[in-house]
Amino acid sequence: MRPTRALIDLEALRYNYRLARELGGRKALAVVKADAYGHGAVRCARALEAEADGFGVACIEEALELREAGIRAPILLLEGFFEAAELELIDVHDLWTVVQADWQIDAIERARPSRPLTVWLKLDSGMHRLGLAPSQYRACLQRLQTMPQVGEVVAMTHFARADELDCPRTREQAALFTQTVEGLGIDGRPLPTSLGNSPALLGWPEVQGDWARPGLMLYGATPFAAPHPVADRLQPVMTVESQVIAISELPVGEPVGYGARFVTERPTRVGVVAMGYADGYPQFAPNGTPVMIDGRPGQVIGRVSMDMLTVDLTDHPDAGLGSRIELWGRQVRAGDLAARCATSAYRLLCGVKRVPRSVVGDSDA
Repeated sequence: MRPTRALIDLEALRYNYRLARELGGRKALAVVKADAYGHGAVRCARALEAEADGFGVACIEEALELREAGIRAPILLLEGFFEAAELELIDVHDLWTVVQADWQIDAIERARPSRPLTVWLKLDSGMHRLGLAPSQYRACLQRLQTMPQVGEVVAMTHFARADELDCPRTREQAALFTQTVEGLGIDGRPLPTSLGNSPALLGWPEVQGDWARPGLMLYGATPFAAPHPVADRLQPVMTVESQVIAISELPVGEPVGYGARFVTERPTRVGVVAMGYADGYPQFAPNGTPVMIDGRPGQVIGRVSMDMLTVDLTDHPDAGLGSRIELWGRQVRAGDLAARCATSAYRLLCGVKRVPRSVVGDSDA
């Protein structure tokens, strides 16, 4: 069997969720969209269900996968519903939904659900992707509050630049949100709110709401370009590793791989690793990109191929066929690798393909 694999540490996942709860201070919706950022949505939801306040997915297909696996906790559709007919499934499967447009409110008004729906009404506070304009928001929220089809309404927004800690945009968005929803509670109860995504939870403690929405941080990757004292507490959940499958000894002046991007400057011992861009490793990782070779620092040399890459074994005399190569994980952080390769940790984790996952270090697995 091909030796490439992704090890999933569910204890680290739970640790990161607890950190999100600690930072958010109230409730946290664990975001498991996109197959839990490549970690396995059902696996991760089962690991968190005993303590998570709920889960966030992109769409109803992802929600139904969790329900079919027996997940009974609240599930929020972060993109809402795409057509009115989905409201029947939302009702049957007891899902929560984001609402971000007038037509969705009209559809809810025409619906006849068996129980009041939980709606998260999204304000466009400056990201300009999804959400109601501030000028619309109050009237739409008050309309929902009067509908018998609707139970609880949560006010939410999404930050566009919270990963930029020197940018004032996050505070500006938070201020607009607060101004827009002020006084919109009902029956003397304040309106529940949700603001904090992963970078806001980690870097902006002053802009939290009642519901946090941790995503990337659950999986142990930092959203920041520089070290950060809180983000540095995160524990990586995924470790991607493979093995050396071939070795060659090359003299000075020999090219390695496609395009001769690396040419040996000394007698070089080259190891071929069963991992390539078809597996999700960055295709344009530069020479010198870090890996761990049997637990010791090493580096990639030459261009990454579809199924293989090459590493320098010259300074690793004990390494040989079968030597373990960590591509990213606890020792080579996903964020560091992503920055080196001009990509993002989000794309790196979500892009893992063709790689079997297995759970490690989990007493409940």
